[in-house]
Amino acid sequence: MKIKLLKAGNGDSLLLSFNDGSTNRNILIDGGVEQTYYSVNTNIEGDLLSEIKSLRKKNQFIDLLVLTHIDNDHICGLLKWFELDDKAHELVKNVWFNSGKLIATYLKEPENEVLRVGIKIFSDTQTGVHEAIDFENYLIKNKIWDQKIIIEGQQLDKYGVKIQILSPSEAQLKKLLKEYKEKTGDPAYTAGKEKDWNKNIKDFIEEENKSEFKFNQDTSVKNGSSISFILTLGNKRFLFLADSHPKNIVTQLKALGYSKEKPLEVEVMKVSHHGSKANTNKELLEVIKTENYIISTDSSGHNHPDKRTLARILNVNPNAIFHFNYEHVRNDIFSKQDRQDFKIKARIIKELDF
Repeated sequence: MKIKLLKAGNGDSLLLSFNDGSTNRNILIDGGVEQTYYSVNTNIEGDLLSEIKSLRKKNQFIDLLVLTHIDNDHICGLLKWFELDDKAHELVKNVWFNSGKLIATYLKEPENEVLRVGIKIFSDTQTGVHEAIDFENYLIKNKIWDQKIIIEGQQLDKYGVKIQILSPSEAQLKKLLKEYKEKTGDPAYTAGKEKDWNKNIKDFIEEENKSEFKFNQDTSVKNGSSISFILTLGNKRFLFLADSHPKNIVTQLKALGYSKEKPLEVEVMKVSHHGSKANTNKELLEVIKTENYIISTDSSGHNHPDKRTLARILNVNPNAIFHFNYEHVRNDIFSKQDRQDFKIKARIIKELDF
């Protein structure tokens, strides 16, 4: 299994590549911000466009495209690709996407119009005329989406891998459908917090080891609706948590028989919500055993990752190896004191190979 961590701004975009015994397979998880594909302003190609060109040269496909949820930092790179590339759908075999309309149909509730996702594609490439179309209509028209809800508890066997869905729950989908109003009403957009990088890891650990410390979970209904999962290839497992809420993930892991005494062993964990302190708690970290933690963000926007999250990881696992996709984040987040106290292992990666 090769995991490519694309430069996705403050978002996520991961490309998983493996051989199922006879065929080379690719799974793309999210598409980051627009510039992950292409920056119109600077005319610079992003990592996503580079990988798409590479797949075409190798005559390979994206066997599964997972759109974990509809936050801009996960979907906009994909929308830009579909807008600018009139052959995009030919590269994609299948899409997982819990659209607003699909959720409403599944729950037998009225649709929330605010959850609609639109794209503008060229109806005439010679004249440059654009046609506005719903993203889900584009997927249906091109027959790359089976319109099946992806929800916790499902186990799917496909492409030589097993995928165990950990989130979202039905309750989280219902919450998204009922409560999501507009971008500015989502706590994920209104946080406006400052970086906590000037505090030492040791101080965070001492604070959180006190009995009076209380964890406050993310309340974003969009993040809570994330598709997160365990992927198993052969005898190796990989954990991808999108922007999920930790308490729900812990509940699912325990239902699968995992615990602090019998943790889920994985090769790597993609840390939820770019390392936000509200999306990774101690209880979650104690039921997962791994050395490798992926943190995808350039720290713009909401100043992720929180150093407090990295302190939690080190408190549970002093041997943790952090994998970043931006050098300035790796270089700036840890102080000299942190490196002396914990012999920090922090790497810049483009690709992990297991």
